[in-house]
Amino acid sequence: MVSRDPLRLAITVSGVDKGLLTVGGIVEIDERRKVVAGSGKPSAEASLHVAIARARGAGAVLHTHSIWSTILSDNAPETGLAIEGYEMLKGLGGVQTHDHREWLPILDNTQDWAAAVPQVESMLAARPDAHGFLIRRHGLYTWGRDLADAKRQVEILEFLFEVMGRKRGMPWQP
Repeated sequence: MVSRDPLRLAITVSGVDKGLLTVGGIVEIDERRKVVAGSGKPSAEASLHVAIARARGAGAVLHTHSIWSTILSDNAPETGLAIEGYEMLKGLGGVQTHDHREWLPILDNTQDWAAAVPQVESMLAARPDAHGFLIRRHGLYTWGRDLADAKRQVEILEFLFEVMGRKRGMPWQP
């Protein structure tokens, strides 16, 4: 997040290899997803980042396309994925015990996230305790007060996804 008032986000440019990211691969957008600094087209999912930043007051929003989040989102019940009883859950913001049940809502993928923003906002309002959500057959979204916080949540959730996938006997090929 660049600023809260007015809302300004730094977001990657569409089509940029995130592993080779440079300053030129990032633009600043406003709450309407309009580029206000930098050049290039913002990520196609910029509207999700804006919705999350507004709903959660997040300073950083991260999105992954991992194998495990994709597999589990495809094999989970329609509405979400439950993770419970693992010590690593304590790595999520505000979770004090392994005796926690994390519910990650799952949204169906779309090519029009701007139109899906009301559904995302509704889901975030209905699940104020959720630390992230999955997009079916696509990946994870999570957030934090800053980049380090959001990165920690990605690492915790991705670890738990792999544990769950392996426990269920799902195949994984390196």
